[in-house]
Amino acid sequence: MTILIFIIGISILILVHELGHFLAAKWFGLWVEEFGFGFPPRLFKWKRGETIYSFNLLPFGGFVKIHGEKRDPNQEEKQPERSFWFLKIWRRAVIIGAGVIMNLILGWLVISVIYMIGAAGGVLITDVTADTPAALAGVIAGDRILDFEKSEDFINFVNNSKGQEITLRALRGEEELEFKVVPRVDPPAGQGALGISLTEVGLPRLGIFSAFKEGAITSAAILAAIAAALGNLIAGIFTGAPVLEQFVGPVGIFGIASQAASFGLVYLLQLIGLISLNLAVLNIIPIPALDGGRLLFLLFEKIKGSPLSPNKENIANAIGFALLLLLMVVITVRDVAKLF
Repeated sequence: MTILIFIIGISILILVHELGHFLAAKWFGLWVEEFGFGFPPRLFKWKRGETIYSFNLLPFGGFVKIHGEKRDPNQEEKQPERSFWFLKIWRRAVIIGAGVIMNLILGWLVISVIYMIGAAGGVLITDVTADTPAALAGVIAGDRILDFEKSEDFINFVNNSKGQEITLRALRGEEELEFKVVPRVDPPAGQGALGISLTEVGLPRLGIFSAFKEGAITSAAILAAIAAALGNLIAGIFTGAPVLEQFVGPVGIFGIASQAASFGLVYLLQLIGLISLNLAVLNIIPIPALDGGRLLFLLFEKIKGSPLSPNKENIANAIGFALLLLLMVVITVRDVAKLF
């Protein structure tokens, strides 16, 4: 069920992105040939006005086909005013960037809704050091400590019980567990009495206007963190730092989704909002095959006074897609290796 909900959520994120392109193209009066739900092969379709709406077999997002989006300089355009490549550059930029804008809006709305719903507080174990009392007792990262809503209260309880056996109640998935553990009286430097790292989870329930405001502030902070991570990635390429450890692929994301779902639907929804903001930032990177790459081509066209040739653009997109695919394979292999 977690995987099904998560797949539906990711599909909606991609569909909303394509909806941005669709609405912007319609706004400028272009001929949108098809709007697809999912990816081919096609299951069925219907036509409303001049646009075909199709439902396809692979339910992972969607696509939009705008007339004139793929240029053919050898073919005469009968309706240039309704063709993508005959638009002014700034209008084409709006259509290309509309998908990113929709993901930003969706991420903000999802996070705002989470603030409206609220989430129960709690203490989550994020890391367990090897050969410590917690590790020897069987505690693992991802366990949620019961009976405490504040990490400070739990830390005080542990410190007041040094040298004495305590019972640690934790939630792992849907299973309640109990661990008998003795906090160390004199732990090594940099380690606590149990040898674990903690973080607090939970969100306060806010009114509608406060939720939208807090959602905007949180979204901005998330976007800044994503941008910083990408900056570290670029810097790491030149310094040789192991920056890929900060990133996960589809396998890793499913693992995170399962963990988030174990805390409740609100946390899974929070993850989907976070991914929507990530998609917005990643798509705007000026790499061919991404929206940012298409915007880069428009910038070249503006400076040069004429567009790149279709062949050069296709080659650049193919190289960009291949590099992205290679990066995805490397990260996925690493995520799979962590499972064993």
